[in-house]
Amino acid sequence: MIKKLRMKLIIASMMSLLAVLLIIEGIAGALNYNRIVAETDQTLEILEENNGKFPDVPPPEKPSEKKKEGRMSSELPYESRYFSVLLDSEGEVLTTDTGKIARIDTSDAVEYAKQVLKSGKERGFLEGYRYVVVNSDSEVRVIFLDCSRNLSTFQNFIITAVVVSTAGLLAVLILMIFLSARIVKPFSENYEKQKRFITDAGHELKTPLTIIDADAEVLEMDFGENEWLSDIQSQTRRLADLTNNLILLSRMEEERTKELMVEFPLSDVAEETVGTFQALAKTQNKVLESNITPMIAMKGDEKAIRRLITILLDNAVKYAKENGRICVTLEKQKKRIRLSVFNTTEQISKEHMEHLFDRFYRTDRSRNSETGGYGLGLSIAAATVEAHRGKITATTEDEKSLLITVIFPIS
Repeated sequence: MIKKLRMKLIIASMMSLLAVLLIIEGIAGALNYNRIVAETDQTLEILEENNGKFPDVPPPEKPSEKKKEGRMSSELPYESRYFSVLLDSEGEVLTTDTGKIARIDTSDAVEYAKQVLKSGKERGFLEGYRYVVVNSDSEVRVIFLDCSRNLSTFQNFIITAVVVSTAGLLAVLILMIFLSARIVKPFSENYEKQKRFITDAGHELKTPLTIIDADAEVLEMDFGENEWLSDIQSQTRRLADLTNNLILLSRMEEERTKELMVEFPLSDVAEETVGTFQALAKTQNKVLESNITPMIAMKGDEKAIRRLITILLDNAVKYAKENGRICVTLEKQKKRIRLSVFNTTEQISKEHMEHLFDRFYRTDRSRNSETGGYGLGLSIAAATVEAHRGKITATTEDEKSLLITVIFPIS
């Protein structure tokens, strides 16, 4: 349990940090990308207004003179690499201008222009170039602006951000692995004290309960059977069973079952356990069916698995309605084993499903005296499944039946 708590704490912390980093990087990346697009579109707008060229360069700005809004920088024509292609309405090339870029010749420029016109877009990116399509009455001009440097800077920013974030996540993960032990230490200590208390109290209660039961038997032999002695014996046995179950549950949570893991015939165990409940189900006018695939084996604690099936069947027989149906299914599914116990019942709400495996939880407390038990059986079943690295679930489709499913991985 403590290991799971630590794991959940580490996972929650890392997922939270990852989400924050993704949001920050996403916002920063979007802002950078939008800035690149805005700057290139502003330059393309100037070229568009001047037929694919820059206007005459304005005089250099004085250091003390503030730049007027929308005014073109005097360095912009010298910093920009661009080319343009002019075509007629039929798509025939009229002129090309590649004088401001060295790596593009006339044939390359025409090829780029044809690709843009074929795409049908008026503005966008093509490889490392931002383009705009300018339509006039009988001509089409496609202007390209080299953005490879800006895009390369943007890509480097993204790569750097990912690398730094990954390194940060790893650093935080290492810190959380060490710090999580300290964080959960108070919970671990309280949990250990609780388990120790349950075990010690259980052992302390066993002796007086045994004495009370023995004394009641002596009195019964001396004075004969009577209602009060029968009640004393009945209640002491109930308390003894409750004590034994609490001690069993506490021991199971200490994860000692690993020492008892051996391969055993699960199909045979299931068949034998179902057989022991046939007579009980018949006397209560309930139909107990089984669909058990033969020759299924699993590695685990045979005694614990036998107890698990017994608990599930006992629960099904107790709560199945009169003339109801109980069905046990055991089958192999690829790399897992599926055990399910189905029973019809009077009424069970879907709200109860997530609490069925809690300690002392009862769906109908008014039936405690009728059915017996203490609400610990399914808790022991869940602990058994967890010790075998399995999964147990409870579902109801119509609130008139209950299906408990156990999945065991095949080692």
